[in-house]
Amino acid sequence: QVHLVESGGGLVQAGGSLRLSCAASGRTFNDYTVGWFRQAPGKEREFVAAISWSGGSTYYADSVKGRFTISRDNAKNTGDLQMHSLKPEDTAVYYCAAGPPDMWNKTIARAYWYWGQGTQVTVSS
Repeated sequence: QVHLVESGGGLVQAGGSLRLSCAASGRTFNDYTVGWFRQAPGKEREFVAAISWSGGSTYYADSVKGRFTISRDNAKNTGDLQMHSLKPEDTAVYYCAAGPPDMWNKTIARAYWYWGQGTQVTVSS
């Protein structure tokens, strides 16, 4: 069992930056792939980014590629999502998730085992 807690959300103007953090407790953090998803009102939860258990591989949705950076620190049991050049369409609740270390379907929400409670990101125009 892994317990995930996100932090770092807030209100920012378009073009600004935010850094989200995901703190994990429970089982060894480096046993898991870490993913970030987001869900805007009235929309389905969508993939944002994922990072392999070792941190050696990263994956991004096309909509955030070049603007967002995912990272992790297994020694500290944390995962971060650095977001730059934020746009109003990035407004959503952002969720951290943990899944199997060898998962091939990193963009699929139901493939992840554990989820945080989410943190709100609001980008004003």
